[in-house]
Amino acid sequence: MPAPSSTPSDASGPLLTAHAAIVVLMAALVGAIAGVLTGYSTGNIAGAVLAGLGAAGLSVPILHNLIGS
Repeated sequence: MPAPSSTPSDASGPLLTAHAAIVVLMAALVGAIAGVLTGYSTGNIAGAVLAGLGAAGLSVPILHNLIGS
């Protein structure tokens, strides 16, 4: 029986590229800002969460194109 390897053979690169990490981080920031501003203006927490999630989701393709690869 062979000894188990200390490193997996399929781990050839990073889990997340720098470009993807920046896009996801900026989308989360946009979503948080939109959610907080919506929460302050309406007082509705559920609406603020939905607005933040929507803004984050819609900003991903835009940020992907703006930041470039």
